[in-house]
Amino acid sequence: MKKLLQLTFLMVVTAFFATEFSYAQERGSDQNRASPNASVSQTIGTTVVTVTYGRPGLKGRSYFGEGSQLAPVGTVWRTGANESTAITFSDDLSFGGESVDAGTYSLYTIPGEDEWTIILNNKLSWGTQYDEAEDVVRVMASPMEADESEWFEIYFDELSADKAHMNLHWGATKVAVPITTE
Repeated sequence: MKKLLQLTFLMVVTAFFATEFSYAQERGSDQNRASPNASVSQTIGTTVVTVTYGRPGLKGRSYFGEGSQLAPVGTVWRTGANESTAITFSDDLSFGGESVDAGTYSLYTIPGEDEWTIILNNKLSWGTQYDEAEDVVRVMASPMEADESEWFEIYFDELSADKAHMNLHWGATKVAVPITTE
């Protein structure tokens, strides 16, 4: 019985690292991408929040709103380009007012005219393989006008000892999600 448990544990650990290695390999490609990879990290209190994502450019296209092909209103958007945007929390925290355990999640959004749905999901994959059954939390946030940005960007501001805003910014639209350490 002990041998079977050890073998099962070894298989689970091997599968986990193989999946993580495969995901890292996709992001670590040596080829140029139309939507280059980016990463941003912010320490809030003693909690480290890291986001890794693809940065699409507008390139003359419409991004949000009616007729958008990039992130249509009311449709789940991968919140970046290429692989799912990965967000990692080193400790438990509050994301948009909801408790979230430490770990790595994919980040999706549903753009809206007056309100956005921000989604943390357990499935890390190619960004278009969203699975609603894997949602961990959904929070609401209001879009606001911002300076024009050709490239999609995620960054942090409003930093204090235990709080920051994670901003999703593209074109003239910015959405801020408050993150508070517990």
